[in-house]
Amino acid sequence: MALQNIETRLSGEPLDGRKGRHALSVGEVAADSRFDRRLAKLLHHAAHIFCEKGYEGASMRDLSRAAGMSLAGLYHYFESKEDLLYLIQKHTFRTIIERLQERLKESRDAEERVRIFIENHLEYFLANKEAMKVLTHEDETLKNGRGAEIRAIKREYYKICLDLLEDLRREKGLQFSGRLAVLGLFGMINWIYTWHNPRVDLDAGAMAEEMSNLFLRGVLNPGKTKRKIAKTNA
Repeated sequence: MALQNIETRLSGEPLDGRKGRHALSVGEVAADSRFDRRLAKLLHHAAHIFCEKGYEGASMRDLSRAAGMSLAGLYHYFESKEDLLYLIQKHTFRTIIERLQERLKESRDAEERVRIFIENHLEYFLANKEAMKVLTHEDETLKNGRGAEIRAIKREYYKICLDLLEDLRREKGLQFSGRLAVLGLFGMINWIYTWHNPRVDLDAGAMAEEMSNLFLRGVLNPGKTKRKIAKTNA
């Protein structure tokens, strides 16, 4: 089955490959929470296998076993494991962006909106560590149109963050490089899945507050930072 049809057909057929009710329209599928849950569950299992074995080391048989499906049932929906990797990446970034856009409606304050961005990012990353590892380690695996589509979504996410920081810069009358601030922030929060230990580290909400404070203190006090650097080098 062609991948572009999966969002229409998957909600109309059970994941074991047996035929179900008639195919739904794309609009109906978008509103079907059962589809969302079932696809998210399948992608969760696939992310676990890719995380454990690596993309190259994982087979379609490994993926079918993890998902509790027959191999034939998996092939009914996906022609290759690349289909699953593509959907993991698309689903992850789209979910992060959609949740962020909803939460940003809660505030018009520029500083608070930056904090919302950081908290939304960390909450999702800590709740989906395996998917985050797959996204990071398989960043260049998707080629051609699929790779270009994922890169476009990433640019959209980057642009949201850049706009939030530019709004903060204008509101506070600050001078800093938006590009440098965005990339510095991502460098701070993107790798949390590699070291976060829930037994000793803060939970997502508390960690977001701490990291927001660390980041914003630097952004909001650029002159003070420059004076300290100059004094140190004197």
